[in-house]
Amino acid sequence: ATEPGDILVIASSSPSWVPLLVGAGGVVLERGSALSHLVVAARELDLPAVIGCTDAMTAIRSGDLVEIDPTAGTVRVLEPAPS
Repeated sequence: ATEPGDILVIASSSPSWVPLLVGAGGVVLERGSALSHLVVAARELDLPAVIGCTDAMTAIRSGDLVEIDPTAGTVRVLEPAPS
């Protein structure tokens, strides 16, 4: 389950993820393109998205505080989740 403002970190795009975008703070996608279904939906919802973030699924843990910059295409862990 997601909480309002959560950043979704996803391996690849699928239409099944779209309902989770409502209320999300943004999306980080390991593989995909600017025209993938999920990215287009994020754009329509005015959500920031970073595409092609290799190893995001292993580098970002649930609960990490992250900053995403869709213009620069960067994702940065600001504060790791408590162990």
